[in-house]
Amino acid sequence: MGSHHQLAMQPASDTTVLGNFNGTRFSNQGLTSIFFRNGGKFMVRTDGPDGGLHDYEIQYTFGVSPLQQYLIPMSGRRLQALGIAWDSRSRVQGGQRWFSLYPGTSYRDPLHWTGIDQNWNFMCADCHSTNVRKNYDSLIHTYATSYVEIDVACEACHGPGSNHVAWAKRQGNWRGFAADQGLLIALNERRNVVWTISPATGNAHRSEPRASEQEIQMCARCHSRRAQIHEDYVHGQPASDDYRVSLLDGDLYYSDGQIKGEVYEYGSFVQSKMFHEGVTCSDCHEPHSLKLRVEGNGVCFQCHAPRKYDSPAHHFHQARSPGAACVNCHMPARTYMAVDPRRDHSIRIPRPDLSVNLGTPNACNGCHADKPPEWALETVRKWYGRTPRGFQEFAEALNAGSLGAPGAVQMLADLIADQTQPAIARATALETAAAYAGFLTDAASHEVIGDPSSLVRRAAARSLPEIDPQAAVPLTAPLLSDQVRTVRIEAAESLAGTPDNAFPAGTADAFARALDEYVAAQELNADRPEGHLNLGLLFAKEQQPGKAEKQLETALSLDPSFAPAAVNLADLYRALGRETDAERVLRSSIARNPSEASLEYALGLAMVRQRRSQEALSHLAAAARLAPADAQFGYVYALALADLGQPNQAINELERVLKLHPYDINSLASAADLYEKAGRLEQALSYARRLAEI
Repeated sequence: MGSHHQLAMQPASDTTVLGNFNGTRFSNQGLTSIFFRNGGKFMVRTDGPDGGLHDYEIQYTFGVSPLQQYLIPMSGRRLQALGIAWDSRSRVQGGQRWFSLYPGTSYRDPLHWTGIDQNWNFMCADCHSTNVRKNYDSLIHTYATSYVEIDVACEACHGPGSNHVAWAKRQGNWRGFAADQGLLIALNERRNVVWTISPATGNAHRSEPRASEQEIQMCARCHSRRAQIHEDYVHGQPASDDYRVSLLDGDLYYSDGQIKGEVYEYGSFVQSKMFHEGVTCSDCHEPHSLKLRVEGNGVCFQCHAPRKYDSPAHHFHQARSPGAACVNCHMPARTYMAVDPRRDHSIRIPRPDLSVNLGTPNACNGCHADKPPEWALETVRKWYGRTPRGFQEFAEALNAGSLGAPGAVQMLADLIADQTQPAIARATALETAAAYAGFLTDAASHEVIGDPSSLVRRAAARSLPEIDPQAAVPLTAPLLSDQVRTVRIEAAESLAGTPDNAFPAGTADAFARALDEYVAAQELNADRPEGHLNLGLLFAKEQQPGKAEKQLETALSLDPSFAPAAVNLADLYRALGRETDAERVLRSSIARNPSEASLEYALGLAMVRQRRSQEALSHLAAAARLAPADAQFGYVYALALADLGQPNQAINELERVLKLHPYDINSLASAADLYEKAGRLEQALSYARRLAEI
């Protein structure tokens, strides 16, 4: 058995395949798949792209523990990841069985194993093999994907091995020479570093500041939620030069930064106090075996005195019980892929007070699920004589900003300016602030475009044109020449459509270069609808409707269920006065994707424009029903009800929306107006006062 890196991908063989292929059957949603051998081949009989049963050969294994997936070759030189996986845990742990990663998905679903979202060439290859080149030919929709080594090998992390060989040939007694041994990344940031534990606090301090983030940035390439924008990675460069790392978006993280979606580790770790104190990945993980340097609490006691922290006086649990394990309180796990628990690397103090106030999870109730968060809050207050808070202090600001709550503008501004808080949270605040035009001072705007973090500068490039449209060009133009590619292309996309004579002197050429980089980033992902959607939106901004239409149509040809392409193509047709085409696209997409609220909403608006009010009402109602948490859908549905002479039903809908979004400005204003017209002045004044608070 090797490391997870070594076993990331392997040719299917008797020694690599863990699953039971002895004629075993697996049934799910009325479909029975059979795993069997045909000579030396590993085979599965399961539903294919047409919904019928077919026999497929397993060509590669993918991963090893706690589950193993299998790759199947398909047309266009695609490899697809089978949605039935092998649970490689022991029988005692519930493993040694086949299970479905996506129960209930039909062959029409993008998550079906034959669909676009299970494609190895785009979704998986870059992180499971070394020096991958996707080589997608958009003209014939075929891949020629290549890699230097099938698994995650030495060069994936250290860079070209030829450098190391050349260095070795020049040496005599090689162990006595250069610390980097010819490697572009030597993973030696811990060399000669000592963590000294303070007797007073029980916490450690690094003997010298962390001089670089090379190691963390190298790991971030794969251990982050990100999109690839450039293929020629240069070892030692920041990950953001080639990958667009996700911020603390609401569908990926809770407002306090805890993990929600499958985000891996980087976005969490850079929130942590440990990161800010200089801890690197290899302080805790041995980079070759990938095992912890010390098992159990021992890995934490490298820096935290056990006399203080391995004590019931600290954790208030029985010694050696689950509650006494550091990770269970400070790194709670969330399970992905049905059997794979992954720990939150933000390494935070449990905050039941945030659970009470904001609805975020906390480690206490993760174990004591039968108790309410109020119980957990009262308990920790008794233990510590206070409400524990910790390092991360941004949850209230991000939550208020997302809700549009009173005071949100100032809270976001304070967070953006607070250099003691994690850059990823400050960048998220800056993107959230795009909804609040004009709230940053000129000085604050100049500070964010010069921020040390590329995440903050990227967010500035995206948000400043929304926050201050009048000053968008002079503020954002300097970012067109930023040292990090993701910042440059974000600035170029934000300023697309700006006349050349509007750019400050000397920046028009920088804009052209950055825009070329943006286009190249989308073309790298020409096998995905998102790349064509982005190009379509770019061409629409640049008043090139023909090119925009072609890109949006291509996006839909790659994934007919991709709603953003359909909605934007319909909107393009609206702008061109082609309402019949807009309706056609939306109805076709709804037929393929009947549960997508945005399609119903867009069709409802199209019916409004055509003065087909009753038809519009049914589609707007469907949008509000399919996405009840979307304030805009509910608000517009309420307007339609009121326009059709149903004010009471409109008020009921607005009340529903305002229970979920108590500070939605449009809904508050409409509710106040409808109550006033109904002669219910007390209710009207209540909503008017709330509106005035914002």
